[in-house]
Amino acid sequence: MTTQLTLDARTERLRDALDKALGVKGRTFSAALRKAGRRLPKQVRKQADVVVRAQAIDGHPKLRRTIDMAAVARAETDILAHLKTIDRADLRRGRLLGLAGVIVFNLIVVAALFVVWLVWSGHL
Repeated sequence: MTTQLTLDARTERLRDALDKALGVKGRTFSAALRKAGRRLPKQVRKQADVVVRAQAIDGHPKLRRTIDMAAVARAETDILAHLKTIDRADLRRGRLLGLAGVIVFNLIVVAALFVVWLVWSGHL
């Protein structure tokens, strides 16, 4: 029973950390993890899979004994350490700068095509 309480508390803590770091909401940790998708590095996703598998096994009384709680604790520590390094403001700023870059590039291409058309039609 203590394993279940500990595992539930760990997954709840991880789900809250995903929500704070990436703005990913989900009813369960596995749902939030699916929504996070590729925003997490491969190694962190592997660590999260350890926790998800342990959570799935935790519902079965006989299989519950096979859960390696030390591995789950290491996975939780690694995931939380990575999520603490994520800065949401920097992600938002990067997304806005990327969008601005695309818009400026498209405007330059349109202006260049307009100048080419002016030269081609003889107006310049």
